[in-house]
Amino acid sequence: MEGVLEEEDSTFTNIPLADDTVDSGSAALHSKQEKEYFTMNSDMDGDTENQVELEEKTRLINQVLELQHTLEDLSARVDAVKEENLKLKSENQVLGQYIENLMSASSVFQTTDTKSKRK
Repeated sequence: MEGVLEEEDSTFTNIPLADDTVDSGSAALHSKQEKEYFTMNSDMDGDTENQVELEEKTRLINQVLELQHTLEDLSARVDAVKEENLKLKSENQVLGQYIENLMSASSVFQTTDTKSKRK
């Protein structure tokens, strides 16, 4: 059954089946509709792709800014630790000198020469 019979009074129309070839008029109309649909989908896909790209760029920019702030915080912390380290080294030198002075002033820590005492 290729289609319904077409009579002279045009009561019946020929309906093509999937295997039948389509006449050029309906093929052009079908092709135009497909192109419009494809264009609309492309626009939507393009908008969707642009939106996804924009969201990705925004996410990456925010991540970069967050990392920059983290780096600034870490740099400030390193500087503070360096200052504290220098301060503690200076205090250790002062305390070391103070301990040496106390030891030299105390007879308990004086070196004794055993030979000179026996003579």
